[in-house]
Amino acid sequence: MLFILSTSPLNAGEVRISAGAGMKDALTDIARNYHASHQNTTITPNYGPSGALAGQILNGAPADIFISANTTWMEFLIEKKLLDPASRKPFARNAIVFTGTTPIQVTSMEDLAKLQRIAIGSPKSVPAGDYAMQAITNAGMKKKLQGKMILARDVRECLMYAELGEVDGGFVYRTDAILAKQATIRFKVPQNLHTPITFPMALTLKGALNPEARDFLNYLESPAAHKVLNAYGFVTKEAGD
Repeated sequence: MLFILSTSPLNAGEVRISAGAGMKDALTDIARNYHASHQNTTITPNYGPSGALAGQILNGAPADIFISANTTWMEFLIEKKLLDPASRKPFARNAIVFTGTTPIQVTSMEDLAKLQRIAIGSPKSVPAGDYAMQAITNAGMKKKLQGKMILARDVRECLMYAELGEVDGGFVYRTDAILAKQATIRFKVPQNLHTPITFPMALTLKGALNPEARDFLNYLESPAAHKVLNAYGFVTKEAGD
């Protein structure tokens, strides 16, 4: 699936982006705006858990820009010498919330003990799940929630479970939770329970040789791009970061 199909296929440039699933809506709008003044550039997205995307790049999958939902996978690819470290920049920041449709009152980490089924992204490959597991552990809730956690393959699947009522609720990014139609945010996970949620971006070694990729990476830092990110709930320097 393409963000934008170039109207001029001859001599057109292409930028392949691998980004966390939770960035899809914002990046789609950003790419559409970028295309208005760069009609010969095609933006090709690839979404999924950051760990899975890093694995794809490690195995040779084509990508010009990698936007990770945590710093771990960014540093992993830099160590593997697959990214241009000089191009690494902050994309945005986020927060983890607990959202659901359960009639049970849930306003804190401690209240999760009242629930039976809780969706969480697989911590080994889904950064949102890793942040949530950090919070569960640091809040002293890991044993109490043992056997109650339903693993999701990415943050959007986690939100879907919460939306459909297949679980009492789930841990997702605030930016995903505000898109929900049925599930409502019950509480924001205290930031002192997990590492800072920073989304970094960088060019791959192939992307560093692609002028269009460099230009789009710079555009992602522009006030126009940040305005879109802020509208979707991300925090950027334009929003007081």
